[in-house]
Amino acid sequence: MIITRTPLRISIGGGGTDLPHYYSKHKGFLITATINKYIYIVLHPRTFYNESLIRWSQMEVVKSINEIKHTRIRESLRYMGVTEPIEVTSMADVPAQTGLGSSSSFLVGLLNALHTYKNEFASAATLAEEACEIDLDILKEPMGKQDQYAAAYGGILQLDINQKGKVMAGRLDIDHYTVEDLQNNLFLFYTGIKRDANTVLADQKKGAEEDPRKMEGMHQTKMIGMEIKKALEKGDTRKFGEWLNIHWEHKKKFSSKMTNPLIDKWYNLALENGAIGGKVVGAGGGGFLMFYCESNQKKFRKAMIEAGLRELPFQFEFDGSKVVFNA
Repeated sequence: MIITRTPLRISIGGGGTDLPHYYSKHKGFLITATINKYIYIVLHPRTFYNESLIRWSQMEVVKSINEIKHTRIRESLRYMGVTEPIEVTSMADVPAQTGLGSSSSFLVGLLNALHTYKNEFASAATLAEEACEIDLDILKEPMGKQDQYAAAYGGILQLDINQKGKVMAGRLDIDHYTVEDLQNNLFLFYTGIKRDANTVLADQKKGAEEDPRKMEGMHQTKMIGMEIKKALEKGDTRKFGEWLNIHWEHKKKFSSKMTNPLIDKWYNLALENGAIGGKVVGAGGGGFLMFYCESNQKKFRKAMIEAGLRELPFQFEFDGSKVVFNA
C-alpha cells in the first residue's frame, strides 16, 4: 500500500498569467503558497482480482482502465502504463471546487503514488511537468500551470513562465518574521459556494481575446504580483495587504463570473471590520475568501462568521507532494 499527501494552495499574486493564452504572448509571473490542508491518495495492487476499484466521490469497479469515468485517474494510469488491476482511493481535507487547487493536487499526488508503485523516483519538476501535460495537453483543460507546480514543490513560491510554457519555480526570499506575520494575519473563510473553475477560466480567456482592456488588466495583475513580491521580500506585510486589495479590484475585471453580489457584500464587510485587503482564492466565483487583517481580529472574525462564513485555520506547508506510507 502506498499513501501520498499533497498540499493545497492559496494563490497570492499574478493569478491568471499562468494561462497559455497569456504566457504564450507575454510570459507569466505568479506568487503562490501551499497550506497544511491536503489531498491523500491511497494506491494498492489488487493481485487476486480481475477488476480495478476506484473510490472518489463515487465508487467505480472496472475491468479496464478505459472504463474509468474519473478522467485524471484514467489518464494517469494510461500515462504511467499501469494496466493491471489496482485500487485507488482519494480523501481530502476540504471540498473540491473551492479554489484551493484540489484537482491538480489530486493529480500530482496520484502521479507520485504511481511512480512509487513502479519503483521510480520522480522529482518535483517531473511531477509538475507530467501533471501539466495530462491537464493541458491530454485533457485539454482550460487551466494554467500554477496549481501543479505548487502541489509538487510546496512552500511560498515564485513561478516564472516563458512564452514556450517552461516554468521556473523557486522559493520566495522572505525571512521567518515575515512568514510569521503572514500566518498571524491571513484568514481563509469558506463561502459555501462550489463552482466550476473551468467555466470561469474559459470565460476569462474569451474575454481577454475579445476585449483588449481585459488583457491590459492581466498585465496589471502581473505587475501587482511583482509588487507583492517586493513587499514580502522587504517584510512590509501591510503593503502586501494593500496590494491584495488592488489585485482583487483588477481580477474582478477578468470575467463577469469572477464575483457576485454576495461575495462583494462579504468582501466589503471584511474591509469595514478591519481587513486591509483580500481576494477570492483561485479562479473566482466562490470557494474561499482570503483576507489580510492586522488589528481587531476578534471583531473581524466575529463579523465574518455571523455573516455565514466558516473560517479555515491554516499554516503554511513547506513540503510538496510526499509519500507518507509505503509497505
